Amino acid sequence: MAFGRKPPEEIVTAETKIWVCTSDQCNCWVRDNFKSSSTPACPICKSPMEETTKELEVVNNHSFNVTG
Repeated sequence: MAFGRKPPEEIVTAETKIWVCTSDQCNCWVRDNFKSSSTPACPICKSPMEETTKELEVVNNHSFNVTG
């Protein structure tokens, strides 16, 4: 028996909107609520990105919202 050990927290996942790099040589993606502009460019290779969804762990971004 381990004293002081917290029980493992349940990992909460949800269908999340993300942006995926369109370059075949790059596998970068960014959560929609962490993007730098309304239609972001890839932060790694600067290629255009396209919107899609992915089942991910829920993460909240408490910084400002990007609107433009």
